Amino acid sequence: MTQALRKLVTFDEFVAKYPDNTGKRYELHDGVVVEMPQPTGDHEEVVGFLAFELTRECIRLNLPYFIPKTALVKPPESESAYSPDILLLNRPNLVNESLWKKESTVSQAASTPLVVEVVSTNWRDDYHKKYADYEEMGIPEYWIVDYAALGGREFLGKPKQPTILVCCLDEGEYQINKFRGDDRIQSLIFLELNLTVQQIFEAGGAITS
Repeated sequence: MTQALRKLVTFDEFVAKYPDNTGKRYELHDGVVVEMPQPTGDHEEVVGFLAFELTRECIRLNLPYFIPKTALVKPPESESAYSPDILLLNRPNLVNESLWKKESTVSQAASTPLVVEVVSTNWRDDYHKKYADYEEMGIPEYWIVDYAALGGREFLGKPKQPTILVCCLDEGEYQINKFRGDDRIQSLIFLELNLTVQQIFEAGGAITS
């Protein structure tokens, strides 16, 4: 589980101190610094595969998007800052981001077509807190990639099954579509994306039965 290190930290204090020289990853959740768990190898393989495929699709379609290494997403009017597993940025809008040049941080939905979180042991953050904040920010699309079926039964069913949830913004609220097994991912950002859940999960050695 995630571990709270210190309470009541402002965003400015957070970006001034973290990341530190320990090599660990941190996020800021409502003023609380949270140490992120070290990802497993399966987790990293899924992230790497998806980042590669999405980048390839951006190049194929000549889209002005890119995936940064360590950029932050900051919900406006909040002392929070998230470090998504995959963050797709719209380069032309970054000139409107006041925190981008110095702190590689974005706060506008126009800068952020897509966020992907690959679920780890702190799954409640992805399914609840980040879901709510990304929705409120107006981020058009949010994927929850739960290759190990760690999330609650209300999301994954009973028995729980490895699932990818694609949440697309519609009139200010996310509409959730769930994909499993041989389902092809349906994305409003990448309408021609030809990827199945099986292909994505196999990248991390996940079992999709």
